[in-house]
Amino acid sequence: MTQQPTPLKTLQHRIDHSCRQAGRAAAAVTLLAVSKTRDAEAIRALHAQGVADFGENYLQEALAKQSALTDLDLTWHFIGPIQSNKTRDIAHHFDWVHTVDRLKIARRLSEQRPADLPPLNLCIQVNVDDEASKSGVSLAEVPPLAAAIAGLPNLRLRGLMAIPRADATDGNQAAFRTLAMTLSQLRHTMAAQSAQSLDTLSMGMSDDFETAIAEGATIVRIGTALFGPRPDK
Repeated sequence: MTQQPTPLKTLQHRIDHSCRQAGRAAAAVTLLAVSKTRDAEAIRALHAQGVADFGENYLQEALAKQSALTDLDLTWHFIGPIQSNKTRDIAHHFDWVHTVDRLKIARRLSEQRPADLPPLNLCIQVNVDDEASKSGVSLAEVPPLAAAIAGLPNLRLRGLMAIPRADATDGNQAAFRTLAMTLSQLRHTMAAQSAQSLDTLSMGMSDDFETAIAEGATIVRIGTALFGPRPDK
C-alpha cells in the first residue's frame, strides 16, 4: 500500500516548489508552525518530524506548553497582541516577537529581557492595508519606530510582519510586495544608523504563503495546513 504523505511533507513540498519558482533557496524560508489551541503533544509530534519553530498567540497557554516541553530544543515565537502586563513573561520565555507596534512595548521588552539571554528577535507589525480592525503601524510610521527600536540594548530588530486582508482578490500579492519594498527601503535608510541586519519578512499563512514566498517572505506562519482545522473552544 502506498503511504500517504503527511501534512508536513505536503507543506514542505509546496514551500520548496514555491522557492524554486521564485528562484530562491528553500533554506531561505522558515516554516513557523502556529500552534495556538494545539496541545503540547501535537507540538512534540511535529518536532519529531523536524519542525523547530512554533508560534503562539495566547501567553498563558504558551507558558503551560513551554513548561511541558522543556526537554525539546524549540524556538518560540510570540505572534499575538501584546499588552503591557504581558511583556515580562514574553521577554523571559520567547526567542522572537512578531507583533510590536508601539515603542512603549519595545522598551518594556528590552528592559525586562534577562541579561543571561541573547537579544530578543523582534519584528514590527505593519497594518499594510490600513484596516481599522487590525493592529500594526502604518507604512509611514515604520521608519521612526524602527530607528527607535534599533537603539534599544536587549532587542535585535529583524524586520517586518503583516497580516493582510482576507478578501484580497490578488492573493495579497500587492500587500506582500508593499511590505517587501518597505523593508528594502528601511535597510537603505538605516544602513548608516544600525549594525543590525534587517533580514526578515514574516508574511503568509495557510491560504496565501505561496504568494508570500514569491514576494520575498522569509518566515511563513502556518497553522491549519499543518494541524488541520482548529478545534472548537
